[in-house]
Amino acid sequence: MKHNPETGAPDFFVFARNFLHSYLGNVRQCSPATIAAYRLSIECFLTFLADEMHRPRTTVTFDGCTRDTVKAWIDWMNTTKKYAPRTVTLRLTALRSFLAFSAADDLTLVATSQAVADVKPPRITTSPIDYLSPDHTRTLLSAFADTTVKSRRNHMMLIVLYDTAARVSELTALTCSDIHLGLPAQVRIRGKGNKTRIVPITTRTTDHLHAFLAELHLGEEGSDHPLFYTHHHGQISKLSTDSVSLILNRAAKIARQEYPAFFDRIHPHLLRKTKAMDLYQEGIPLPIIMRLLGHTNALTTEAFYAFATIDMMRQAITGATPTPDAPHLTDAQLDTLYSLR
Repeated sequence: MKHNPETGAPDFFVFARNFLHSYLGNVRQCSPATIAAYRLSIECFLTFLADEMHRPRTTVTFDGCTRDTVKAWIDWMNTTKKYAPRTVTLRLTALRSFLAFSAADDLTLVATSQAVADVKPPRITTSPIDYLSPDHTRTLLSAFADTTVKSRRNHMMLIVLYDTAARVSELTALTCSDIHLGLPAQVRIRGKGNKTRIVPITTRTTDHLHAFLAELHLGEEGSDHPLFYTHHHGQISKLSTDSVSLILNRAAKIARQEYPAFFDRIHPHLLRKTKAMDLYQEGIPLPIIMRLLGHTNALTTEAFYAFATIDMMRQAITGATPTPDAPHLTDAQLDTLYSLR
């Protein structure tokens, strides 16, 4: 029953349950992480209503989702909770999506949804991304030079993490069946929204994987055995994302012995950014980088990488600056240049 039997008003929590479990899970087939993010956003709004507006959860209705209330919620997240702008934007986007879903199912909620639709999220300032220099990257990837099996596993894991530009959750989900070492060598990655992409790998990575599979996965090629695993209570289990972060920071500690100015603390996403920037600096077009990263929206890639380093700008300015002995353009060339739009 979607409506309150006494008042006839749409039941906020029935719609919320349908939105989170039926719509996001079954219709849109969102990942558990995405559904959890939407749930946390709606819970954040309910917490604000209870703590600041003194409205217990049992009394919450869609009438509380006014434009002024949502603006006050944003101010509360900014000032009281001190959430990052991206977190505030995510929370607002989730609430908007929920209200739009509810309005599509009940015409009496259209005005409520529209009133909130154009509430502005906080401005997100764009700044150059952090990434490793080539020397730092090489030192980090070669940090585990021991002869132990665990060291060789960690070495291989960092190489794959960089060369595929995979998210850490995508890396830990890799199985032996995702590795194809025939020509052309490639890795199959299952990304956000259960979308699969194929990422080519370099010859050196291919050679490393041949040796790695022969040593630790002999006879398991093409199976669903985790590519990077550990033993837990005598059982084989895939590495956790926290384990990957710990291994990466151990590698950074080793790299810091050679480069004291190395990042104090790094995270797996830094290698993803570094790979993308390395490709960008080599002149790889953004649409190709977008596909490598698994970005379904080109704006995601452009907002992240559409800037030039000082060296790239210097090269561009130098190339565009005319020199005294530069050849004069012909009339035909000038006509072509002026006609460009």
